[in-house]
Amino acid sequence: MIFVGIDVAKDKHDCCILSAEGEKLAQFTFANDRAGFECLLVAIAAHEELENAKIGLESTGHYSTNIQNYLLQKRLCVKVFNPLQVSLVRKAETLRKTKTDRSDSAFLAQLLLSDGKLKSYSQPVLAVSELRMLTRSRFRLVGMRSKYKQSISRLITVLFPELPQAVWSVNQKSTYALLLEFPTTQDIANAHLTRLSNLLVANSHGKYGREKAIEIRKLARNSIGLSSRAAGFELQQTIRLVQNLQEEIDLLDKEIRGIMRKIQSPVLSIPGIGFVLGAMILSEIGNVENFENPAKLLAFAGLEPSTYQSGNYNANKTPMVKRGSKYLRWALLQAARLVAYRDETFGAYNAKKRAEGKHHFVALNHTAKKLVRVMFHLLKTGQNFQPQFG
Repeated sequence: MIFVGIDVAKDKHDCCILSAEGEKLAQFTFANDRAGFECLLVAIAAHEELENAKIGLESTGHYSTNIQNYLLQKRLCVKVFNPLQVSLVRKAETLRKTKTDRSDSAFLAQLLLSDGKLKSYSQPVLAVSELRMLTRSRFRLVGMRSKYKQSISRLITVLFPELPQAVWSVNQKSTYALLLEFPTTQDIANAHLTRLSNLLVANSHGKYGREKAIEIRKLARNSIGLSSRAAGFELQQTIRLVQNLQEEIDLLDKEIRGIMRKIQSPVLSIPGIGFVLGAMILSEIGNVENFENPAKLLAFAGLEPSTYQSGNYNANKTPMVKRGSKYLRWALLQAARLVAYRDETFGAYNAKKRAEGKHHFVALNHTAKKLVRVMFHLLKTGQNFQPQFG
């Protein structure tokens, strides 16, 4: 048995190979391309059969994706370590402030050799990895859409501050259609009433008609808004960006639903958790076997409270750790809110925490912890959620 530590970087990777006795057999650098990957296999095979090699590396985002997939496709034993844990163990080993790529690869090989000093975690199945890419992409697109919507609100405040009081939402389809054709108050004030009415009827499914058109045109004629062609053009452009982003988000949702229907995870049986939210939770958890108990899954999501104790002092109000996956933390808090609305038991639990005087978000965090325990059980056993009454 040999132990191979790989320190991952953008253009190259450093490798250290140790024997079962801890003797350094080789230490070298190889390129982040197919030729470099093949050189790695040749170097490993020169000392031991490939199936008798343990390979360890840190999870370093997208830089480690290709080398991980290559080694897994070759059916090699790959261990992936949490970078935060590796950093803490490294600091505990020595007082010297020394960090290089070569020393990091040797340290990872030593961790593999110690066997059990630091728990590694296995990679999720392909479908879950695909979901992770899709849901994280969706998360970023939704964030971009939110920023553009804030810009729309800002521009409407400048151009037509009276509009929000006349419509249900400035981000609804009918409002977008109105502002795309008539971006300033002057444009609306001079618009033909029939054209204005037809536009609102067509884009509001008949909810807005001639009366609403008259109201909006009257507000426009008495508006204090700035009649700026430049600001109006920016408003039109921002609305088009929001619409384009929404189209891409819809395509992502369709792709996510297709994968989730094939997986048929028990997480979807929990009331309030749909395909998209369930996909984000599943993809971020990955392989549930990486977690021995719900507390470790909670820590991975960064939802556990920090602990501070010194002497006789023991802090009783501490913030959440917020380490681990920010995507999982966000998804669990969203799921807790929705499940509390849909399920009687979770709703009563959330209400109980609020009755104890806890803030809305503190109570929601407690509900999320309860949800994590339920999810952990469902994923471990494969059972569907069963509502509890009374």
